[in-house]
Amino acid sequence: MAKHSRFFQDPGQSFFLFGPRGTGKSTWLKATFPSALFVDLLDPEIFRTYSARPERLKEAVKGQSGGSTIVIDEVQKLPELLDVVHLLMEESPEYRFILTGSSSRKLKKSGVDLLAGRAIVKTMHPFMATELADSFSLGDSLNTGLVPLVVDSSNPLQTLRSYISIYIQEEVKQEGLVRNIGDFNRFLEAISFSHGSALNVSEVGRECQVNRKTVEGYVSILEDLLLSFKVDVFSKRAKRHLVAHPKFYFFDAGVFRALRPVGPIDSPNEIGGGALEGLIAQHLRAWGAYRDENCKLYFWRTKSGTEVDFILYGEKVFEAIEVKNSTRVDSKMLKGLRTFREDYPEARLLFLYRGKERLVIDGILCLPSEEFLAQLTPESASIIRASTDDSCGHESENA
Repeated sequence: MAKHSRFFQDPGQSFFLFGPRGTGKSTWLKATFPSALFVDLLDPEIFRTYSARPERLKEAVKGQSGGSTIVIDEVQKLPELLDVVHLLMEESPEYRFILTGSSSRKLKKSGVDLLAGRAIVKTMHPFMATELADSFSLGDSLNTGLVPLVVDSSNPLQTLRSYISIYIQEEVKQEGLVRNIGDFNRFLEAISFSHGSALNVSEVGRECQVNRKTVEGYVSILEDLLLSFKVDVFSKRAKRHLVAHPKFYFFDAGVFRALRPVGPIDSPNEIGGGALEGLIAQHLRAWGAYRDENCKLYFWRTKSGTEVDFILYGEKVFEAIEVKNSTRVDSKMLKGLRTFREDYPEARLLFLYRGKERLVIDGILCLPSEEFLAQLTPESASIIRASTDDSCGHESENA
């Protein structure tokens, strides 16, 4: 049984449900559709049965008596089943299919294109803080992340380390995605330094001693396995010269911490800052996905170095967010938001930090990160719960 309720909602039709391993896809589906026919392709016997005869799915569907919902778990393991699913959708529209996957690599062309229009694409993310409610801890989230498999384990740190190893072995090595697993392991360490930064594949290649093209392929593998994502620069109605490289993030702060090497010269504040920024990023992605709204995550950075960490932009959303791993607010920290406001006065501005006070400085709402995360839900019309001109915080001229 699921220990925590999830914000993900049943879309009411056939759908693909993507998400990294351990994010709770199967748990949610079994709790939501207890009478559905489940085809678990991670089960070796079931996988052998359907790989030998994919058309057996048609027989199993026609023979079920418990309902009209069919769940195929980890469908990327056997893309050939999608041909049978497509046929059943045409022949028997009364059946509903839910197809889960922790990798989009084999489905990019054959799967999603094949069923376009018949099955929408949804995503499940790590826990949001508000899904954990009182059991949420910012410190724990920054150290071990919010992957449900890890959070709900008796030893989160050990489970997180095992989770990384399992992904490399099962999803990379066994699938034959890379020729040299040693090169890939070095790449994982090297690119962990790019978490929360503009991605420069040439620099990553030099660090792990592989060529640029190989690094690009490795980054593509991480994205296909849903272990990472990129954030593009916000360039709409641009009035300044902007950088071109996207920023890179691992999908979960704990995964970043587990992969990031730590040595005597590494600054805890720097690593903690990357974890905090990543934690905010994964919450913003989940918020947008669960609202089912056409809202995209960007960042903004001029070539002179002025930056805003995140821009949420959509039909009804335009918000700029800066994140600092600091217990106090310095006026200089608001420079990026102020500059962005000059170009985009329509945007709402938010500054997140590790302090305890709610402040309004120069018309910019400054919130403790923990408070922000503890109140963010998909039902929120805006990620900024209170406007900068109300009485939610006190005005400060000198932070």
